[in-house]
Amino acid sequence: MPSITLDLRQAIMHKIHGKDEQGLREMIEGSIDAQEAALPGLGVVFETIWKHIDTSKQNELVSVLKQQVDQASLKPLK
Repeated sequence: MPSITLDLRQAIMHKIHGKDEQGLREMIEGSIDAQEAALPGLGVVFETIWKHIDTSKQNELVSVLKQQVDQASLKPLK
């Protein structure tokens, strides 16, 4: 039996390829606060965005992330 290698990035890109902007928004919003299985897909989406935006937008995203991390109410890890 031949070996099949799954490239997660490519699999996710295939899944979202051809979606219009509304479809992409629905995919993102449907993944937010969903099961953790959705996180790799959001990671690929974020990676794609990050690679194709300018430094000022990257800085803005990092700033928003920093603010939210600083404000997060963290529960102790079990």
